Amino acid sequence: MSVQLRGTGAILRRGQVEREVGLKRSTIYQRMQEGTFPRPIRLGERAVGWRASDIERFLEDPAGYRVSPPADEDCDV
Repeated sequence: MSVQLRGTGAILRRGQVEREVGLKRSTIYQRMQEGTFPRPIRLGERAVGWRASDIERFLEDPAGYRVSPPADEDCDV
């Protein structure tokens, strides 16, 4: 990932995410549904972004990436 995108707390918009990971919008959203791509955070009423740190973690092992459930939520195992 580009050095300028690694700033603490950096947020990437969808176009930036597409360029960094090499996936298009439909694939990103499909993988989000499958739990194999980081979920975005809401930036406004009609805007979302991804934490650069989440995208970096995804890029470390794209095939093995799994979304971890939030610590405060119960999950079915």
